[in-house]
Amino acid sequence: MALSKIDVANMLTGATPVANGGTALTSGFANGRTNNQMAPLIVNGDMAVAQRSDSTVAQADGSNEGFATVDRFGLYFGNSAGGTITTSRDTTAPTGFGQSIKLNVTSADTSVAATHIVDLRTTLEAQAIRNSGWNYTSSSSYLTLSFQIRSSKTGTYCVYLQSQDGTAYQYTQEYTISSADTWEQKVLTFPGNSNLTFNNDNGAGLIVSFMLAVGSSRYGTAGSWTTSSAYGTSNQVNFLDNTSNIAYITGVQLEVGQFTSSTLPPFQHESFGDNLARCQRYYFSDAIYSSGGNTGLVEAYIGSSDANYKHIFKQFPTSMRAAPTITNISFRADVATSSSTLTSINSAFATTLTADLYGRDDAHASAGYYHGADYDAEF
Repeated sequence: MALSKIDVANMLTGATPVANGGTALTSGFANGRTNNQMAPLIVNGDMAVAQRSDSTVAQADGSNEGFATVDRFGLYFGNSAGGTITTSRDTTAPTGFGQSIKLNVTSADTSVAATHIVDLRTTLEAQAIRNSGWNYTSSSSYLTLSFQIRSSKTGTYCVYLQSQDGTAYQYTQEYTISSADTWEQKVLTFPGNSNLTFNNDNGAGLIVSFMLAVGSSRYGTAGSWTTSSAYGTSNQVNFLDNTSNIAYITGVQLEVGQFTSSTLPPFQHESFGDNLARCQRYYFSDAIYSSGGNTGLVEAYIGSSDANYKHIFKQFPTSMRAAPTITNISFRADVATSSSTLTSINSAFATTLTADLYGRDDAHASAGYYHGADYDAEF
């Protein structure tokens, strides 16, 4: 059966298709699910894709903050929080999984300042939530977040969900790591609320955040939706208090419905190719290498009265969430004895499907070679 454009969009975003333009179907689906979700709402929840780096990356406030290794999961140090955490994709994983994201404290922050927060988060598109089948304005309709975690530091941790459309509301839940260096599955439920709203678009809709440290002025109460800047409770441990602290997380899944550990549907594993394609909606890199030379994609040469321009028309591997920011463009002249780069580089005419990259090279009037670039449409 051929897939429609709507079907393809649903596969990319994790949105739930609806019957005859009506409401999302809500019962009778396989594996115990309460909707006909074609793909996981959380992208790369098994941590299998790491396009930016498959090595360890030290992350701190203002240094490699955000997305550095595993796709779709970024590490953030709010309000100039201290400490350094080295992240990497790791093969330490529970049964049924091949990878996890590893968080290793390499520079401690033994006393978290009042306004500081440190968290690992992923953001879902608004349309994925709006079309998921979750009746998000009803307190009797739920989302269930599940994940596998292993940490050397035991104690109470917090997770919060935060809506992004209209007035931002957030809901904090606590969980406990009981045994050090042991894989534990956590299952947390979040009810809807009449104040929630999600646009039917590709903007940020819902943040899922795993708290690692929370300052005292950011404390709140677990178990209710609030508009206050509360990201955890006073029970939250300080994961950054010692350089011996290491944690691994994988199997992150968000389900429509209210589940327990015994009723939770199995994790929705995707093929690596499907998972990669969904990640590339938000980021991809096609860099060959950065050292230059006459290797790569041959460019068209276009001259003008005052400058020479070399162009490449780049088609993306999948439809991106938005027109990407294009960085680290490597674009060189086709002259075997020359190592000169273009005197200026632009990335004009980018859409969600293609980009026209061009650079100015007054010294050489021949074709050039494109060595790649990074394309970023993350939140």
